[in-house]
Amino acid sequence: MNLRQPSQARQSSIPIALTIAGSDSGGGAGIQADLKTFSALGAYGASVITALTAQNTQGVTGIHTPPASFVTAQMDAVFQDLEVDAVKLGMLANADVVRAVAAGLRQYKPRFVVLDTVMISKSGHALLQPDAVAALRDELLPLADLITPNLPEAAALLGVEAATDEAEMERQAQALRALGARNVLVKGGHLAGDLSPDWLVSAAGVERFNAPRIAAHNTHGTGCTLSAALAALRPRRNGWSDTVRDAKAYLNGALAASDELQIGKGIGPVHHFHAVWPKD
Repeated sequence: MNLRQPSQARQSSIPIALTIAGSDSGGGAGIQADLKTFSALGAYGASVITALTAQNTQGVTGIHTPPASFVTAQMDAVFQDLEVDAVKLGMLANADVVRAVAAGLRQYKPRFVVLDTVMISKSGHALLQPDAVAALRDELLPLADLITPNLPEAAALLGVEAATDEAEMERQAQALRALGARNVLVKGGHLAGDLSPDWLVSAAGVERFNAPRIAAHNTHGTGCTLSAALAALRPRRNGWSDTVRDAKAYLNGALAASDELQIGKGIGPVHHFHAVWPKD
């Protein structure tokens, strides 16, 4: 019998995006939100799981972190077979995992790296151990093409108080660039008021992205979804400005449609497939 040999592996015609993050057993954030976002935006999703959380819409009840060596093994398996176009980094749990991820990125040199500086869950549970903050700042910021801190995360990375106005947001974004991040998107969702401004600071200059604050109950996974959208879209955009604009438009649509979903008893997820699923 003549057995055909497997054909030579070829680059997919669609972007391949890799999420390196924690798992959310409730499906609203983390790896699960990232993979949904990749799919909704036309990217093939792969994953490296850095932590397992026992989590639902009401909060986090437990975290299990695998050995850093197993995180490395997952990265090796993905990068040695798939031609990854962009990487999204999420929950990294502890300093050993941060260092393992940084070593993998230095080895494989993916074209685009989006770092979502995840530190605290929406329910207030710590997702990054204190000793890992310095490792993340020193090891990963210089490897990131874009970081996406909210106001408390930006302040924690800089060791200062959280910004309370847009002028201070811009100053902190500039300070984060000085630490090594090539581009910084500081998210203003924690500011008071009817608007939710974000500031992008890059070598090209400073740009403000504004949007009305969406009064939605279901907001679980917004940060994960935005950073995953940025990774999924960047390979097909001309620069970070266009990428941020389109990623924010996707997230705003997912937020606006989130209350169509009735998932869980707490803060539910955004509607990742708002543009795809049929309406009732």
